Amino acid sequence: MMRINSSIRKLTTIFVVMFVAISGCLVYWQVVKADQVTATPHNPRICQPDNVPLRGNIYDRNGVLLAYSVPDPNACGGYTRHYTDPSLAGLIGYYVAGGLYPAIGLEAQYDAVLSGATGQTAINNLVHKILHTSQVGNNIYLTIDERIQKVVARDYADYTPDPTGTAFINHTYPTYPTDRGAAVVTDPHTGEILAMVSSPGYDPNKMVDTLTHSQNPTSYYDQLVKDPENPLLYRPTQGLYSPGSTFKTVTLMAGLDSGATTLDQNWDMQNAYKPWAIPQTADSPGTTVVGDNLGYGKYVFHFPVNTEFGYANSDNIMFAHIGANVGQQKWLDYTKRMYFDQTIPADLPIAQSHVLQADGNLNFANFVNDAYGQGVDFVTPMQMSLVDNTAANNGTLMRPMLISKITDKQNNVVQNFDPQQLSNVISPDAAYNTRVGMNAVATCGSAWHITEDNRPPTTVIGKTGTGEVGGGKPPESWMITQAPFDINNPQQVPALTIVAMRENGGEGAYSIGPAIWHMYSDIFNQNLVKTPLAPWNDPNVFCPEHNLWQTRTGPQVHGNQ
Repeated sequence: MMRINSSIRKLTTIFVVMFVAISGCLVYWQVVKADQVTATPHNPRICQPDNVPLRGNIYDRNGVLLAYSVPDPNACGGYTRHYTDPSLAGLIGYYVAGGLYPAIGLEAQYDAVLSGATGQTAINNLVHKILHTSQVGNNIYLTIDERIQKVVARDYADYTPDPTGTAFINHTYPTYPTDRGAAVVTDPHTGEILAMVSSPGYDPNKMVDTLTHSQNPTSYYDQLVKDPENPLLYRPTQGLYSPGSTFKTVTLMAGLDSGATTLDQNWDMQNAYKPWAIPQTADSPGTTVVGDNLGYGKYVFHFPVNTEFGYANSDNIMFAHIGANVGQQKWLDYTKRMYFDQTIPADLPIAQSHVLQADGNLNFANFVNDAYGQGVDFVTPMQMSLVDNTAANNGTLMRPMLISKITDKQNNVVQNFDPQQLSNVISPDAAYNTRVGMNAVATCGSAWHITEDNRPPTTVIGKTGTGEVGGGKPPESWMITQAPFDINNPQQVPALTIVAMRENGGEGAYSIGPAIWHMYSDIFNQNLVKTPLAPWNDPNVFCPEHNLWQTRTGPQVHGNQ
């Protein structure tokens, strides 16, 4: 009898141990390793509805629906994603359930949020998974304003360079047809991104439909990959370009803040107009800084001219000297404050812009050419937006902000996101004087024809750029801008910044300028950004009064370009 009881106890112990082991294995594979097992493309259960969370929606700042899931019995998990605005394709990206085709854009960056794999939602979904009931994801609200997004996308496409090679019938500045480029619209005081356009784009709904239902699922993707215009490149954050003379703004801010220059500093012909030959040294090759942007004998008839005049008319030689007067290490310190050659803290990945050589150094020849935008500077549109925002926000740089809040399926707020300051770049006085210089550019200098011909409802200020790329290709066309600006009210700061560019578009002002000026007009006329509008600054009155147009005997001569 004792032997039987002992055998029963041993057998019971074995069964208990086996039960615990099997239970542990089940918990391990069904809970701990469930996501990895489910995500394996070869798992036949991967597309069962209880293994595919009902993905959260993506909204704009005002609750306009931008991305959501729709029932589709022929799709993995029983749902496919739908997108309401193709101009946001590069930003939001696309998502296809099943794991065969990786998501891109925000759909990839915030996959854990949208699929409910984080926070309390993840705990709730663990219960759903054990019970084999439907899992749900969280919603994301962007800082994007869909109304402004549509304006920017439309105006960018409508006001393209003149295919004849001249921007306006009476202005013989070369422009070249191109639809490649980007635009970034921000609130400089919060860092909130209100609109972003990457051109050309693609159709995210066609992408999802093809990957889900086509017998050749990658056909549309392959077509886009082979397209020489590279529509899958998200140009605002991943495109890298020569910034041209927009980069003079970096040097102007450094010069004003450090005391190396003032707007009224006078420059003689030698230092403002004549080529600057820099000899070779042991540490640097020789170089010669050239660039007759002043138009001597056509727009400029006497010297000296001041820094404001040189910035307005994009004087390369003057700004090479200003950079040298700031000093290389101090100038580099200002670029670091604006996150050049660093990873920019942001809600989405941004390619690093740089002013340094590929080896991480910077010789003197490249430095003086960097100072006016034609050295080894290589930048994203988002990086130039940070430069623009620094001037607009009185010298304080805010973190680029794209996510405003996350909510659950019942629209309860899971997480709010607040504006964050990144750095104090320059003093408020230096920032204001930079805006005064930008007003001189847009009212009297290299962009004055844009202001004259497109008369916005308020004063728009900015800096033009025509980034030479070599190889016989037309230059990159840039403008960094902000509005409104009131020359009579230093306390009023611009409410909005717009940075836009076209690849190989030619003359900066005339390739991209008309599109930007129409963006401001449409945004302010539709009251999409509520702010007091300073009156339009008439060049024909302002420029002669402020000595920003020179005269000769006879009729007045207007400012350069």
